[in-house]
Amino acid sequence: MQFRQQALAKLQSPEELDLPVRFARPQGWLVLSVTVLVMAAASVWAVTGSVRSTVSAPAVLTHAQGSYVLQSPVAGQVTAVLVKEGERLPADAPVLKVRTTGGETVVRTVAAGRVTTLGADIGAIVTTGADIAAVEKVAHAKDPLYATVYVPAENASAIPAHAAVDLTVQSAPAQRYGVLRGHVASVDRTARTRQQITAFLGDSQLGEQFTEKGRPVAVLVRLDRKPGSASGYAWSSADGPPFALTSMTLATGSVHLADQRPVDWLLP
Repeated sequence: MQFRQQALAKLQSPEELDLPVRFARPQGWLVLSVTVLVMAAASVWAVTGSVRSTVSAPAVLTHAQGSYVLQSPVAGQVTAVLVKEGERLPADAPVLKVRTTGGETVVRTVAAGRVTTLGADIGAIVTTGADIAAVEKVAHAKDPLYATVYVPAENASAIPAHAAVDLTVQSAPAQRYGVLRGHVASVDRTARTRQQITAFLGDSQLGEQFTEKGRPVAVLVRLDRKPGSASGYAWSSADGPPFALTSMTLATGSVHLADQRPVDWLLP
């Protein structure tokens, strides 16, 4: 009690009434000033700044017209295979012969193109509607390649026109050759089904693979050209791989989405 009474007596003493009261130390004012400046700078950046983002999705190199699956119109036994994989054929060209109970039938191409896959050998038994070949619809050997990127449907609306695309090509390791450059040529308005992807690529396995996580949107990418390089296309490295690219090569596409202001993330 003795110390408490001394403290009260000191507070009631008029000798120190004229002394100023210290509310904060100089270091505290410095910290407060820096905090206010940082918050102001962050607010300005949130309104005027922009953030770039990308979406990655599976892709495949093709010619723009895609492929089609050639199916047998009859059931029977294959007696002759008249073409080889990689061969370029005109429309209505004979592909193979099938012996049926009513005679021999010649299965022909629907449209001109290059045979990418043969699914029947001599002696094989085929049913009506069985897949016997995949034909890539390409008119000329020098027709340019495109990339089709199968982007999740929820990201399609955020892809701006002519957006940049970086492609990691399966046959050309990015660590050595860099990424293949391209720009968006078009974005589908509707999501693709497994059957539609299979019909376009001529490959049912890819149709299943690209729809495992839902129906994607097909984004057609025009590859940037670079005359003089081995591939004929532009890469992030100086020259890219020392070989030509072929259609139906798998890749991973990284599509650059439209820039967003940070404040947009906070708005409903």
